[in-house]
Amino acid sequence: MLLAASAPPLLSELAILLVAGTLIAFVSSRFGVVPIVGFLLAGAVIGPSGVGLISDIDLVNQSADIGVMLLLFTLGIEFSLERVRQLASLVVIGGASQVALTTGIVTAIVMAFGVDWQTATFTGLLVSLSSTAIVLKVLAGRRATTSPIGNVSIALLIFQDLAIVAMVLAVPFLGGETTGAVDILLALGKAAGIVVAVVVVARTLVPAFLRNLSRFQSAEVFLLAILAICFGTAYLTSLLDVSISLGAFLAGLMVSESRVAARALGEVMPLQILFSATFFVSIGMLLDVGYLGRNLPLVVGLAISVVIIKLVTTASATLLLRQPRAVVASSAIVLAQVGEFSFVLERAGEEVGLVPAGLANGTDAFIAVTVLLMALSPFGVRWGDGLAARLEAVADDRGARRAPVGVDDLPDPAEHEPLVDHAVVNGFGPRARRIVSALELAHIPYTIVSLDPEAQRWAASTGRRVLIGDVSRHLIADRAGLRDARIVLSVDSPPSAVEQFARIAREHNPEVVVLAWAADPADAADLEREGLVDHVVAERQAAHDALIAHALGHFELGEPATEAVTHAVLHTERPESDSDGD
Repeated sequence: MLLAASAPPLLSELAILLVAGTLIAFVSSRFGVVPIVGFLLAGAVIGPSGVGLISDIDLVNQSADIGVMLLLFTLGIEFSLERVRQLASLVVIGGASQVALTTGIVTAIVMAFGVDWQTATFTGLLVSLSSTAIVLKVLAGRRATTSPIGNVSIALLIFQDLAIVAMVLAVPFLGGETTGAVDILLALGKAAGIVVAVVVVARTLVPAFLRNLSRFQSAEVFLLAILAICFGTAYLTSLLDVSISLGAFLAGLMVSESRVAARALGEVMPLQILFSATFFVSIGMLLDVGYLGRNLPLVVGLAISVVIIKLVTTASATLLLRQPRAVVASSAIVLAQVGEFSFVLERAGEEVGLVPAGLANGTDAFIAVTVLLMALSPFGVRWGDGLAARLEAVADDRGARRAPVGVDDLPDPAEHEPLVDHAVVNGFGPRARRIVSALELAHIPYTIVSLDPEAQRWAASTGRRVLIGDVSRHLIADRAGLRDARIVLSVDSPPSAVEQFARIAREHNPEVVVLAWAADPADAADLEREGLVDHVVAERQAAHDALIAHALGHFELGEPATEAVTHAVLHTERPESDSDGD
């Protein structure tokens, strides 16, 4: 019978993983520990060396691979082709220097202990990679992905993610098989061809496709289209023997060229959070707790050695680019761990008989060191922030003003700082436009949030600011600045949509003033009765002047100034239709 059928294996494994991960991460957060550490700890507890609740790790690893893909996809959306171009010197010069220096130093150290050069080089390649997932999570949590430190760190990570293609192909050569330089060059040629194709598609097909798709305003179809671009591009790159994670990043770059990039990011973010948590739990499950307990001094010693080497090599690479001392120190600390793609490389080495550092239990030692450094990485970043602040404080004015090489043309971060004490206007109808005109005449900062694809074109032609997306998504609400807004307005939507918007606004900012419009006095009374809306202007009770007066009144303009602005808006603009819009 259908009702008596057993649960599919993936469901049972994910259920255990999510329940245990949530509980342990919650307990960890109560003690001030970041969620990433809680997820790693949860994996160690429920994994094979813990209580053994998870029996099929392969299924979990497949979900973790999706998490890494979505993480790189969202990174690509937040980037743009122009920003990648501006970071080119950081990616090529800085990334190549960091990988080469790390590989060379580790190779020399391992060979000093009598290990052959092939195994030593393999070990150096493992250590040269840092954790894209950890670094992105930490930087995003601190809103530092576009800061100078974020630019340097992400640029080096991009090179590492590109270099993993060549590294995987070089492993059979190090293991004594026939793969050589020709195969590596062909693979790099494939990767270059894919990048060129992505640039062409991103500039031509994808923006037009998403623009036409968004006209239907179907959230379901839009989300499916975004995921199709992500997974489809990643799958195509895998057919060409290129990393699926790189494919997902390139897919994000394609979406970033569209006007609906912010909306796409908001739609995908909940899935990214879910599968990223799965990734960190899966990494924790690889840890052999028994081995760690028996060999703790060795693991700690190796971990300290890795941190020192990564600090030296990353700092050296960024100094070559004449970065400020604060950026050099902080980016070195951010990247002072071993990455998730090192597991891919380690598995490739295992197939040809390569063991990290030539140790008898090299794989267990490698996993223990990697998990330990991942768990400590968020704390290191916090310490690095303090160090960077002290270095900036003692820097002279000339050094503090010096722009990092390769990022001097990037937009000023202040242009993207969240507004404070402003108005958030939800919708794109005629009433919203008139209120925006009044806000501008009164020099009051504002943000418009709308799903209407016409809003972006209107904004471009009139110079207004519009955030394309669904305000119910946490990311969009955060970018709109709901938490710091003084008032929010929903004046072109039906009562049900107004009520939903008001609830969202209250969740983010309980003290915010909510102003709405209703076509009927009965609807207005219902909205006010719920207590979610502070002021509702009904169509038959008042005209646009009352609506504008309510909005401006919360900014203490005074009655004369409010009347002057209202008169200017209502008597200088061409009358528009009052039909509803969103």
